[in-house]
Amino acid sequence: MEVLLLARETGCVKKVGMVAVDGTKVKANASKHAAVSYQRAGEQIEFLKAEVAKLVAKAEGADRQGLDDGLSLPEEMARREDRIQRLEEARRIIRERYEADRKRQEADYEALKAKREAQRQAGKKPRGREPKAPSQEPPANKQYNFTDPQSHIMKDGDGFVQAHNAQAVVDTDSLLIVGQRVSGEPNDKKELKADLQSMAPVCGAPEAVLADSGFYSEEQVQEVQKDDGPCVYVAVDKTHHGRSVEDLQAREDPPAPTPEASVTETMRHRLATKAGRKLYGLRKQTVEPVFGIIKEVLGFRRFSMRGRHKAELEWCLVCTAYNLKRLFNLQAAHAIGQATTAANG
Repeated sequence: MEVLLLARETGCVKKVGMVAVDGTKVKANASKHAAVSYQRAGEQIEFLKAEVAKLVAKAEGADRQGLDDGLSLPEEMARREDRIQRLEEARRIIRERYEADRKRQEADYEALKAKREAQRQAGKKPRGREPKAPSQEPPANKQYNFTDPQSHIMKDGDGFVQAHNAQAVVDTDSLLIVGQRVSGEPNDKKELKADLQSMAPVCGAPEAVLADSGFYSEEQVQEVQKDDGPCVYVAVDKTHHGRSVEDLQAREDPPAPTPEASVTETMRHRLATKAGRKLYGLRKQTVEPVFGIIKEVLGFRRFSMRGRHKAELEWCLVCTAYNLKRLFNLQAAHAIGQATTAANG
């Protein structure tokens, strides 16, 4: 926050008017090979219990000789029982995490089911497959990492990695990071509101927010825009890289949506207008270069500390380091501008 205050005091940064939001996967201080899935943990528990039963039978048998290589029965039993406890704890935590997701999925399922029923009552045939109620048990591939339990398997450009989801809110004018946080979610669907709440109070409330399609959620957009909140520009559908011939052609803005239009229809129209396309074009040239500098110039690609709280502290330090570097360049440009104005005046 002190860096942002300094930027305001030196005149390098004015009031934040528009921000771009994005997330990047940063590897955790843990290997994905130290993780276990919900199904695999259950299988290992059954296997180890069978092993313990065999050891108990051996201990109770007439042959009480030690195991090969000088190993003792009590030590081998204790080692397996300790592993069983750790695996059972992993499955318990996976169930707890999934329960929160299941409740949200249940609410979405009931809403979609009610919507399709309303369509049938109106004489319309619902499109697509019938929704399925979420399972009571976690998916078999849900994972828990023993080294850093608060990190998760996430997909990035290198494939699947054990990581945290590092979020940043960047001012489109100064390219300073004005908000940052670390999430445990593998995607950005639920991050928009929390990201904006992470903004430093000195920056004030932005007038507009830019984000890619990974952030799109009707619920999140409504939450951010309610009570005269900032206008959100989020791509509803994935956009292709580069520009096609059709993109280069001049075209009229599409007709405005009706008052009854859904959030998705309104957002599609907003980004289809000339003004919307121009504003949304700022997103890619704002936040993506920031992540590029952090990873390529500052060399930050993996957290050193474990746990979400410590990862957030580390990400805050990294963002502060970036801001100091950026502020130095802004002050140099500001001084040159003032000197040029004085010389011409």
